[in-house]
Amino acid sequence: MKLTVIGGGGVRSIFLARSLVQQAGELGINEIVFMDNNETKLRIFGEMARQTAKRLHPEVNFCLTSDPVEAVRDAAYVITTIRVGEDEKRVDDERIALAHGVLGQETTGAAGFSFAMRSVPALARYCELIRQYGAPGVKVFNFTNPAGVVSQTLRDMGYDFTYGICDAPSGLLRSFAHLYGVDPETVSAECYGLNHLSFFPSIRFGETEMLDTLMNDDRIYTDTDMRFFSKELTKEMGCILNEYLYYFFYREQAVEHILKADRTRGELIRDVNRNMIEELSGLDMEKDFDRCLKIYEHWHGYRSDMYMKNETGIARKEKFHFDIYEKDEGGYAGVALQYIRAMQTGKPVDMILCVPNQGAVPGLRDDDVVEVTCHISREGCVPHKMTRTAEIPMELCRRVKLYERYASEAIRTRSREAAVRCLFVHPLVNSWSLAEALTDAYLESNRDYIEGWG
Repeated sequence: MKLTVIGGGGVRSIFLARSLVQQAGELGINEIVFMDNNETKLRIFGEMARQTAKRLHPEVNFCLTSDPVEAVRDAAYVITTIRVGEDEKRVDDERIALAHGVLGQETTGAAGFSFAMRSVPALARYCELIRQYGAPGVKVFNFTNPAGVVSQTLRDMGYDFTYGICDAPSGLLRSFAHLYGVDPETVSAECYGLNHLSFFPSIRFGETEMLDTLMNDDRIYTDTDMRFFSKELTKEMGCILNEYLYYFFYREQAVEHILKADRTRGELIRDVNRNMIEELSGLDMEKDFDRCLKIYEHWHGYRSDMYMKNETGIARKEKFHFDIYEKDEGGYAGVALQYIRAMQTGKPVDMILCVPNQGAVPGLRDDDVVEVTCHISREGCVPHKMTRTAEIPMELCRRVKLYERYASEAIRTRSREAAVRCLFVHPLVNSWSLAEALTDAYLESNRDYIEGWG
């Protein structure tokens, strides 16, 4: 079975390779292709991924290519993780928003719409190739942000073989498992909402409901990504919160922290990647692999340690380390592999995906893409029916979903009017004049990447 990664020259490719290769034998994956149109990054990060695969499972045919047709030909599964415009455009997206006094976070904030304007047309071209050349029944797992808008738009365009994936929910559940010293495989949750806007009204360790215990445990507010929220807020919501809800619940603090920081998250990642590429570019990825790993661990560790620090003023306690031989804990590859395992083994699994609602979350349309716990089996993907939704979370979900619907319309029809409308209803913009100014600024900024907008 063949699995392809589009965007295989990304900085996180080595994580993805480790996860895929460690489970390749169990899942019957004998061919893995990493494709990227940035040949410099493919030569560095793609090759580091290939060397990782070679050391872990040399029997797997692991290939690098810049040819998208060859990459997707006969692929049973495809993971898409692309960045159209590279790090520089992320910086532009975030700075344009901040210049208008609006949150510049690239997925949750207004900057996410600009990112989606560039991402969706590129992904649609790949989806057409996948439809034409992929194996029968091919499935696409999209990790390209903003996953909510992107997943909604791709589904609206008819690409019903696409699923949105995110590692934030599974990462949060693993952090609870580590805190309590239990096997992460025994931790499950009911989750509803949208990507980067999801709520957990039930979390179980085995058969034991842990929601009240977790909400009242002071340690989750210091030792997990619940550190961004107060206990009082959590209890008011009556559920565990996705970390990205920080940007909605502490909006003015987020903007203030970002403006006071010496650089935005996008600028930090741009600088980290530049330094890493500069140090790695003169090395032989095979002969100098151990040295390459040390360089990678240093720079990616700095990036990981600074996660959400500039936005919240709160640093992670856990320090990053990387060993290709350690058992992989998942990440977004783990989400895709959970689905593949259910298909390959016939053993059903419950997992969190971005899929059409199909009546699962009351108050949202059937064709609204939601982030929700799903039952995955060879019979298909069935979202759990949510019976424990709450008024305030659902009000926020409905408002952001309205933004995502208009964003999808704007991108599909290349409509300036729909773009203004979508940013106007976004709760982090909430102003017609700001929506007009942001739309025009993003249309101008993206003129080399989009066409036909009126």
